[in-house]
Amino acid sequence: MEILNSYILLVDSYFGSAAWFPLLLLSVGIFFTVYLGVPQFKYFLIGWKILFSSGKGNEGQTSPFQALSTALSGTVGTGNIGGVAMAIFIGGPAALFWMWITAFLGMTTKFVEVTLSHHYRLKNESGELFGGPMLYMEKGLNMKWLGVIFTFCLLISTFGSGNMPQIDNISSTIESSFGLNPLYTSIVMSILVGMVIIGGIKRIALIAASIVPLMALIYLIGGLSVLIFNFENIIPSFAVIISDVFKGSSVAGGFLGASFSLAFTYGVARGLYSNEAGQGSAPIAHATSKTKHSVEEGFVSILEPFIDTLIICTLTGLVILSSGVWTEKFNNNFERSSMFVIEGAQEEKKDAIELLKFLSGESSSIKSFSGELVIKEGKILQDVTVINNRSIAEDVLVLKNNIPYTGTLKYQDNEFDSQFIFTGKSLVKSAVLTSKAFNKGFFGNYGEYIVSIGLLLFAFSTVITWAYYGDRCTAYLFGESSIIYYRLIYIFAFFVAGSGFLDTEIIWNFALITVAASTLPNLISIFLLRNKMKTLVSSYQNSDND
Repeated sequence: MEILNSYILLVDSYFGSAAWFPLLLLSVGIFFTVYLGVPQFKYFLIGWKILFSSGKGNEGQTSPFQALSTALSGTVGTGNIGGVAMAIFIGGPAALFWMWITAFLGMTTKFVEVTLSHHYRLKNESGELFGGPMLYMEKGLNMKWLGVIFTFCLLISTFGSGNMPQIDNISSTIESSFGLNPLYTSIVMSILVGMVIIGGIKRIALIAASIVPLMALIYLIGGLSVLIFNFENIIPSFAVIISDVFKGSSVAGGFLGASFSLAFTYGVARGLYSNEAGQGSAPIAHATSKTKHSVEEGFVSILEPFIDTLIICTLTGLVILSSGVWTEKFNNNFERSSMFVIEGAQEEKKDAIELLKFLSGESSSIKSFSGELVIKEGKILQDVTVINNRSIAEDVLVLKNNIPYTGTLKYQDNEFDSQFIFTGKSLVKSAVLTSKAFNKGFFGNYGEYIVSIGLLLFAFSTVITWAYYGDRCTAYLFGESSIIYYRLIYIFAFFVAGSGFLDTEIIWNFALITVAASTLPNLISIFLLRNKMKTLVSSYQNSDND
């Protein structure tokens, strides 16, 4: 697993986590914000007005509200719970600032891609309207080859973004909160997903429109309870977010600090993963909407990053920061890809810089331990330090068959016998970190159950929406008759990721690559169609639309 993860990280270092990717994403957002006259502000209120119209008399399968709910159900998922936590876990508080910037600019990017998708939509063999970036690449740019590349990348992304990370977070959080074996969670959820996605976009939209408001309300209540309980830390949390933007985050508790580049890269990447602006996925859902003019559906889509990131992700981030759990260590079992045994006794404040270099793969004075670990009653007797989740682990025990081990253990190149488990206190990440934060509110230790329920609803709705995106990609590449095979593979991958057979770290790193892979051709396409976009906006403004 460690070798596989290293290859994934290598690819990601040249792609999703490379400096050029977030810069390109933000640059396209800045360009269209200026080119279209700051549509985030101009059309924000109009979007709310159109949202609650019925769309009666217009072609499509869904109302504007159902289309937005479907798109939101695809974006409001583990990115809002686990993704924000991961951004802060790696990049520190300043990562939240870059998520805000990504969302603000993403409101314009979403406006453009959704408008174009709705404009170039077609009818399939069943008479249903469908659309997506692949169609404006084919019809608007006369570049079907680019549409094929995009569609293939998004098809792979349905597994790396909308499928595996969702069930991984569900099963790990439910195991943490209720002690339920991930295998059982995976079986039940796989059956439920299969029952929904077989009904297509109408069933998905109906369920999404029911789940999205409910899950948002539950999560909002739980989050506000933590903020009210820790109200004195809200202003300092905002202060540290802003103060750390250009100088990086210092050592705080078990947190070893983070550089500007880490905060920027992970803030933008997680912001994109959360609201999907520019990725080309949400336009597929919006293309089914019953809006009279394509630009009107674009207005509705502006609300998407606002709700997803500027409201829900901000709530998550403030809960984590104000509660202080992002610097606390908790008992947990160490994942192999997140754990290292290094030579010598290290200290958090004294050795933080060298530790961060080591974790980033840079040249460092710190060396990984290789050899035999001597263990007595679970405790390592040598002068070594165990790193887990980017923090120095404490009270470390080595277990074999869940019993403290006595003997020797060969540890070579961060690999060791799979029968052994390392456990102890360290920082936690992803949805587990958010769960710990929700325990710091009025609900006490029951707060994490709100996260578990919210995550269950969030992730479930995301999975079913992304299944529809995969349906459309499969149909475009291989024909409508091939959809059933895609759905079977989709459910199988969902089951495998949730049953504990794959490492969490590997799943999340794979997700970052797949997001970038589909985003790049889409950003290029909407930029090339900039004149067409301006023409569509002008035609709407010159029409008799109210």
